[in-house]
Amino acid sequence: MNDYICNIESINKEIVEEVRKKMLSSELTVQVSDIFKILGDSTRVKILYALFQEELCVCEISALLGMSQSAVSHQLRILRSSNLVKFRREGKAVYYSLADEHIIKLIEMGVEHAKE
Repeated sequence: MNDYICNIESINKEIVEEVRKKMLSSELTVQVSDIFKILGDSTRVKILYALFQEELCVCEISALLGMSQSAVSHQLRILRSSNLVKFRREGKAVYYSLADEHIIKLIEMGVEHAKE
């Protein structure tokens, strides 16, 4: 017998229906899943964690991570297209920061969970 399979033939239809009403739409489910896919890359997590500390330009992120500016820019494009980071230009420099408080909370919760 498998300990992880329900062995009763009874379904509480009211609970099932109540939970069904609270379920995410298919579109929102895909969007959330995409965010977690993006966060599934350790380089992008490092970039986000660095930006959690301080607004940084591409060359600073490159030096921090020991990566080429081209490789960093590629990762930043992915993060930017997912609205996880924002940027501003100052002369020839491009500075990046986290897009909003939600990203900070995601990072904090991920780090907390990983430390448990």
